[in-house]
Amino acid sequence: MTRCDNSFRSALQACVAQGKLNDFIASLTKEELRFIQHNWQLFAHAHQRAPVGNWATWLLMGGRGAGKTRAGAEWVRSKVNGEGWAGPAAGNIALVGQTYADVREVMIEGISGLLAVHPSGQKPQWNPSRRRLEWPNGAVARAFSSEDPEALRGPQFDAAWCDEAGKWSNAIETFDMLQFGLRLGSRPQQLVTTTPKSTPLLKLLLQDKRTVVTKAGTKANAAFLAEAFLEQMAERYGGTRLGRQELDGELIEDREDALFARKWFEAGRLRQVPDLKRIVVAIDPPATSGKSADACGIIAVGINETAEMFVLRDRTAQGLRPALWAEQAIKLYHELEANCLLAEVNQGGEMVREVIESVDASVPVKSVHATRSKRRRAEPVALLYEQGRVHHCGVFPELEDELADFGAGGLSSGKSPDRLDALVWAITELNRRPAGKPRLRKL
Repeated sequence: MTRCDNSFRSALQACVAQGKLNDFIASLTKEELRFIQHNWQLFAHAHQRAPVGNWATWLLMGGRGAGKTRAGAEWVRSKVNGEGWAGPAAGNIALVGQTYADVREVMIEGISGLLAVHPSGQKPQWNPSRRRLEWPNGAVARAFSSEDPEALRGPQFDAAWCDEAGKWSNAIETFDMLQFGLRLGSRPQQLVTTTPKSTPLLKLLLQDKRTVVTKAGTKANAAFLAEAFLEQMAERYGGTRLGRQELDGELIEDREDALFARKWFEAGRLRQVPDLKRIVVAIDPPATSGKSADACGIIAVGINETAEMFVLRDRTAQGLRPALWAEQAIKLYHELEANCLLAEVNQGGEMVREVIESVDASVPVKSVHATRSKRRRAEPVALLYEQGRVHHCGVFPELEDELADFGAGGLSSGKSPDRLDALVWAITELNRRPAGKPRLRKL
């Protein structure tokens, strides 16, 4: 390099602060560009650098585009290379995402993923069939999914990178299985990168004295994001609860005017399902289809002998054509051996029933019509939650977020509460209908 690291970093930071990053990059020689491309410490933000100290978990909570994925990939790369800023060197690493596809497409092959941050001579080889990354120096990283916690039984690691843990399917179970495997080296460490959500796992991590927390909003990485994106996000979501969570990186608890309280979900949460007398799968169909259309709410709820209700599944689908969301609902109906499908027909009238019958005419369908506002329909259901008569069998992050964000004016995002609507229809139906023979249901 023709410039020392410190002066180079100062010049880079000054240009970022003045909004002249592009001009600065255009002035660099090819040699300088190659140098900074993989010299993470030159341009990493403070929130992207590993904390000092004897910590076990680094929890990096940030808004969309805050650079969480890049921070995770660079931390793993530095661990493999034995760079001191990242803590003890690591040779056996777990990469854990919501799904295997998320691990591959974001953490490994993504634009800020592990393959992208390595110079050509250090780049690991990705073996998709074995779900392994193998570095030239012998280090190995294995991919795991929150949908399959049992896969973490057996392997052992000295480091782990957990991405978007706030939306993991089996969050607590997956995290617990990972902890048993973090047993190699002098000081095993894990980095958890996530958009903050008020989930049991994140609450657990925040309460752990061995956790160090770093926070950042989307604006912290503004120099590397499109101006149009920042303007659009600020205009549409600035000041809203959704914006505070997804852009500002805040951990949002209950909305002050929310109809439902998160503590009700936690108090009634179960891991197993008791004997049930009746199960319904409720559908809140969208008026249109396509990527920009509202989601199709699909929620399964059961009731037992003592009139307690149990939320069993959330299979809400976004952007599907009518035949596809009908297939999704019918599949769930058969999976749970439900008693009937319940469909709101205000939007589509008899079309909804006809679509379902065209997929499987043997499935009994009951049509329901909305004659009151969403809030009026939801109020009796919220009372049942408060009385402890509704239980969530497992964790349903998207559904619980929607319920906790439903206030006097609806959702803070202004979107349709599709999951809530389907849930309300299901519970309302079960609360007024006697049930039939008891049957054992398992998750």
